Amino acid sequence: MPEAPTPPSHAFPSTSPTADPQVQYSTPVGDEAKFTTCYMCACRCGIKVHLKDGRVRYIEGNPDHPVNKGVLCGKGSAGIMTQYSPARLKAPLRRLGERGSGEFEEISWDEALETATGWLKRVRETDPKRLAFFTGRDQSQALTGFWAAQFGTPNFAAHGGFCSVNMAAGGLYSIGGAFWEFGEPDWDRSRLFLMFGVAEDHDSNPLKLGLSRLKERGAKFVSVNPVRTGYSAIADEWVGIRPGTDGLLVLALVHELLRTDRVDGEFLARYTNATWLIVRNPGGADDGLVARGEGGKPLAWDRARGAVDAALPDLSPVLAGDFTLPDRRRARPVFHLMAERYLGAEYAPDAVAERCGVPAERIRRLAAEIARVAFEQPVVIEQPWTDTYGRRHERMVGRPVSFHAMRGISAHSNGFHTCRALHLLQMLLGAVDTPGSWRYKSPFPRPIPPAPGPAGKGSKPNTPLSGNILAFPHGPDDLLVNDDGSPIRIDKAFSWEAPLGLHGAMHTVIGNAGAGDPYPIDTLFMFMANMAWNSAMNPGETTRILTEKRADGEYVIPHVIYSDAYFSETVPYADLILPDTTYLERWDCISILDRPIGSAHGAGDAIRQPVIEPDRDVRPFQDVLIDLGARLGLPAFVKEDGSPRYKDYPDYIVNHERTPGVGPLAGWRGADGTKKGKGEPNPDQLKRYVENGCFWLDHLPPEQGFFKHANRDYLEQAKAMGLVGSAGQIVLQIWSEPLQKFRLAAEGHGAVRPPDRLRERVRTYCDPLPIWYAPLEHGAQDLSRFPVSAITQRPMAHYHSWGSMNAWLRQIHGSNRLYMARSRAREMGLGEDDWVWVESRAGRLKCQLRLMEGVNPDTVWTWNAIGKRAGAWGLTEDSPEANQGFLLNHVISEWLPAQQGFRLANSDPVTGQAAWYDLRVRIERAAPEEAGVVSPRPDPLRAPPHLGERRPEVLRFNANAPAIGAAPR
Repeated sequence: MPEAPTPPSHAFPSTSPTADPQVQYSTPVGDEAKFTTCYMCACRCGIKVHLKDGRVRYIEGNPDHPVNKGVLCGKGSAGIMTQYSPARLKAPLRRLGERGSGEFEEISWDEALETATGWLKRVRETDPKRLAFFTGRDQSQALTGFWAAQFGTPNFAAHGGFCSVNMAAGGLYSIGGAFWEFGEPDWDRSRLFLMFGVAEDHDSNPLKLGLSRLKERGAKFVSVNPVRTGYSAIADEWVGIRPGTDGLLVLALVHELLRTDRVDGEFLARYTNATWLIVRNPGGADDGLVARGEGGKPLAWDRARGAVDAALPDLSPVLAGDFTLPDRRRARPVFHLMAERYLGAEYAPDAVAERCGVPAERIRRLAAEIARVAFEQPVVIEQPWTDTYGRRHERMVGRPVSFHAMRGISAHSNGFHTCRALHLLQMLLGAVDTPGSWRYKSPFPRPIPPAPGPAGKGSKPNTPLSGNILAFPHGPDDLLVNDDGSPIRIDKAFSWEAPLGLHGAMHTVIGNAGAGDPYPIDTLFMFMANMAWNSAMNPGETTRILTEKRADGEYVIPHVIYSDAYFSETVPYADLILPDTTYLERWDCISILDRPIGSAHGAGDAIRQPVIEPDRDVRPFQDVLIDLGARLGLPAFVKEDGSPRYKDYPDYIVNHERTPGVGPLAGWRGADGTKKGKGEPNPDQLKRYVENGCFWLDHLPPEQGFFKHANRDYLEQAKAMGLVGSAGQIVLQIWSEPLQKFRLAAEGHGAVRPPDRLRERVRTYCDPLPIWYAPLEHGAQDLSRFPVSAITQRPMAHYHSWGSMNAWLRQIHGSNRLYMARSRAREMGLGEDDWVWVESRAGRLKCQLRLMEGVNPDTVWTWNAIGKRAGAWGLTEDSPEANQGFLLNHVISEWLPAQQGFRLANSDPVTGQAAWYDLRVRIERAAPEEAGVVSPRPDPLRAPPHLGERRPEVLRFNANAPAIGAAPR
């Protein structure tokens, strides 16, 4: 492991340019400081960790870091209490009693790794698919996915399938990028900013910095969200929409823009496929496909020349009309088909207002305001640039309307098309990577869709898969299905049930494995995935399956291996525990191959370095995975003589090359560190990162800052850096041909077709244009019985479930209530602090009510993952999290009601994303004798041997002595 050098003096800027060296402005809090990257959420902010006598004393933001620029939230600062939490696992564990009993014994690492190797080796030698390897909110998916491919299992994914795959797929198949990690608003120039469904924990510090800049400039901020908390609370206008209807609202805005002819025709013709001709041949195998000419190039209709190459720089396109192609087929431009659909009466504001809960007049006003800002207040930058045709543009002209969205619109079964609808709105406005609008973060944009398709076909013993497991289908031929149309993957991603399951469907793995659908598995291997509690759509059902046995007395899932740093609710349900380090004790790579920290101003990535040594018998999971790879003889992890190729994860980071010259980190490549993006391994690469504050950032020259999808200089540099394979223009997609190919298969065309029971589903939802439909959960039940929508919000002080082991953060959110509109409560005769039953088709829970004004009256909500199971996370039996905290997941189902003898996941039918926010419930007052404690309240978990030590009433921390004890009651 390379030594971490002391940061240079310039990394410690003075507090004032005129600082008096004789004045002590602040008392030193430690004897040294080191830079690394925060992991208290997924923002990946730079932090400066102050140490005293080898222990963490204080954490602050790194002022030089491009993500947070020195800003640090309460979570980041509270990392000190996460580091010294008494809930930390301390040694490898092997289960002794029944699953769930918490009976473990401590074992050595050699014994733990030998056990894991034995289980995994048998699987790899017989049928690698019998390993399901799924990771939670880790940031090393470039490594974990590569490891799974080397093992030979197609059954790998991370948490995205129950978080944001609708967002990613909707964007990547439309504009070659997406919201949050793929793009960001132009905070410095936008004049109107619309945010859809973003909770308080997502992109926290960058969003707060951006919103403050908007406010300083007087730009308007509109928030569309059923709940007015967090960011929405400071919005200039709050639109309290009904959950699951965002897409309908967006398409009503599209309707108004088209009706009033307020669209950017020049942008559409130059940068999108609005001009492309689409074959109109109802019932034919080519219906809805792009009309193509020589070399497969898309055709457009030129005013003077007829059907010509749509990429001609002097094209004078006709955007509407019926045309006859040279081969006598009929065709229409994409713009014509798009306008024909959205000018329909069903998308008019008056038609959607009641369903959305937004008055028609307000929808028309929003559309008019968007159009006015976009077309009457353009942003002009006097900066020449050259497009991919070689044409020089003297200025950069943009539409100063920007958008941002996240899980609130993504976590619905109609979320994929809602995301596409938002991108359609951006394209109509000409508001994609232009001054004042939404901008790509490098390394995006990517080709649409990126190539190639997912690996996983032909999995066989002792053989790596060729390609990336999580990739991008271009049509039915790329799906991971057997000859009979059944899924190859255990989670059914990339099957006819989820054709664009780009992130996998982690929430279905345990349920499918328990049912042996499509087949049973031998080993479930998980990392940082609390699937027995808040990461399960229904924890009761998940723990039932994990403890279920076959007739012969063996568990239905024979082996469960789990790695985590803390005693979560999932630990007792595993057979082998591989304890991880904390984020302050290890090397990590925020990789250019995975989820880098790039911005609109240039590519970037980062690392974590260990700032302290572990005081327990734990190992970084990445090191463990590399060790297992060598023990199993996975080809990429061993040398020709069978010895380990990498000694540890830092060695892997520096020396692994995914393709020649392209490795996990893009900075300081080449033998002498002078190359970026692409270059030979540099033995001093990590040292250079540490010297620079643990990050690397490229800076785009002014001529490359905008229009990246068609900017010649940018695309050529991106190709040279290995970010894209071609420097050609990336044409934004209004009409999605891959989706039409899936639809054609459902209509009986092609060699790869869906099973009969899924044909109508595929034909309906794989629409080449964005559509809106009621959430599938709503259509499968009596809504009059369950009249209220129920959703969760992520609180600012926690991230997912991370925080209950932290004594400081628990004081902010130690319990949660069910929030209801005061007006709705009055109608139901309910009041503040009443105890109520919340019932859905999947179950009942009991909790306490809190009333508020800023919530849609047909919606109730609560904070996510505050409720915990007693015993987990170092919590005592009388902790507020276990007695007043509750989990909405107890009334959510992983499955839609059975349909004709088969079941479908409660997920988006295109991507497989978990539909967390489609839940419908009824609320009833609890009886007086039922008040006081939440329900369900599972029995307390038994802690492992090393966590059952002395636990004082209060966890105290001071700089002069070790932290002791357990979390406060």
